[in-house]
Amino acid sequence: MTTENVKTLLAEKGLLGRLHEFEASTATVQLAAEQLGVDPDRIAKTLGFYLGDGAVLVVAAGSRRIDNHKFKEHFGCKARMLAGEDVNRLTGYYPGGVCPFLAPEGLPVWLDVSLRDHETVYPAAGNAHTGVELSCAELEDLARPAGWCDVCKPLEASS
Repeated sequence: MTTENVKTLLAEKGLLGRLHEFEASTATVQLAAEQLGVDPDRIAKTLGFYLGDGAVLVVAAGSRRIDNHKFKEHFGCKARMLAGEDVNRLTGYYPGGVCPFLAPEGLPVWLDVSLRDHETVYPAAGNAHTGVELSCAELEDLARPAGWCDVCKPLEASS
């Protein structure tokens, strides 16, 4: 997938005006928050984990950490993040720019309830120089997730 594919989808949904593109990197939560001028928790980070023979994407609020117990309870396996060399092969995006929508067929996307703490959040839009402001309802519409999950530690326990 490319940023152009994401732009096409955003345009179809009337959301292209919410896309932010930067020369500087937005590859980490902190970098994205600095570029966008928002609290890091409003960055909707898309995390990739191995799941059986494939992978799963979990989109969570930027300051949150995965709770291994909750993850195992929900997905039935230990949380093992994708290795850098597997990210593009399994998600269609490169590290730092994994977009939670337009995922390859068979790659489930889950939205963590931590996102609901914010009126709008900023997921990456296909590369490590983008972010797009979306409400949770808009993110859900674009990502067409398998569902909502609760696999993160509470904010006070995340730091």
